[in-house]
Amino acid sequence: MKKVLLIEDDVSLRENTAEILELSGYTVIMAPNGKIGAEHAKTYAPDIIVCDIMMPEMDGYGVLQELSKDDTTQQIPFIFLSAKTERAEIRKGMDLGADDYLTKPFEEEELISAIESRLAKAELLSRMTVPKVKSPESSSEQLRTLNELKNFFDDNGVVESFRKGEQIFREGVHSNTIYLLLKGVVKCHKMDEEGKELITALYRADDFLGFTSFMDNILYQETATAVEDTELAGISKTELKEILKKNQNISLELMELLNKNISDIKEQLLQMAYSSVRKKTAQTLLQFSEILNKKPDEPIRISRSDLSSVAGIATESLIRTLSYFKKEGLIDIEGRNIRILKLDRLQHIV
Repeated sequence: MKKVLLIEDDVSLRENTAEILELSGYTVIMAPNGKIGAEHAKTYAPDIIVCDIMMPEMDGYGVLQELSKDDTTQQIPFIFLSAKTERAEIRKGMDLGADDYLTKPFEEEELISAIESRLAKAELLSRMTVPKVKSPESSSEQLRTLNELKNFFDDNGVVESFRKGEQIFREGVHSNTIYLLLKGVVKCHKMDEEGKELITALYRADDFLGFTSFMDNILYQETATAVEDTELAGISKTELKEILKKNQNISLELMELLNKNISDIKEQLLQMAYSSVRKKTAQTLLQFSEILNKKPDEPIRISRSDLSSVAGIATESLIRTLSYFKKEGLIDIEGRNIRILKLDRLQHIV
């Protein structure tokens, strides 16, 4: 049987979680605080550790740091279990070397799935000649994947905040920075000869922004504006090029990502060119709902001009089509808020 070390100061939660694990076929070693948990890890050599963060004696971060310094325990998969859901707390745990992060309350299946997947990964790594090394340091020399590149942006980039409606960069200005969107939504847009705005792309948290060219001082070909309060981390093109030179895998992943972005833009242009007004309006509503991470019953607060510029139709035509959708019971409109009522029927239009 695989051994799970469960470090949790809440007696009821500790016992309930232990029962779940035992019923799933694991041997459970329990510890009521971080100090005892760290000692148990060195004594019993568990196959995996599930650890709370806020505890007496020693918190979860302290446990992970102590075990990461010990050759006998640094390879043990480590899962944080906590009520903390703030991005900074999650990033702190992952930067210290945690393998996963579950928030309370959690589903039984979620816990078991996380443990099984981490144990499977550890088994695969143990068969390889290259040891698994956990290090709290973030270095461009150690980057291997696109996710690690995003962490590098988050840790080392210059963080900037923009209020809703503020421009992040403007068409015609020199482009020397690549951004990672940390939170919020950003639209990129251009103006045609008649002064009408066309939205070329929408970006949300965890997307890259500003890939006009890898050449320094080339001009931006479009303007980027915050759709809602936004935070970005930026690094210079020069630094990014050095990272990509040293890490071929990241270069390939980034190429795939940019190719996907181009394909999405082509699809949007085809939609604008050949679809009916109803289809364009439905497609745009669904697109904004996805970008803004809205559930079907949550309102979308977006200007009609933004909707029409993404759809590629006149604002008047969009407003008229929205009115038809409301009469048909597909959506509800309250001021600037639009609530999708019949998601399946909108998808059928698309």
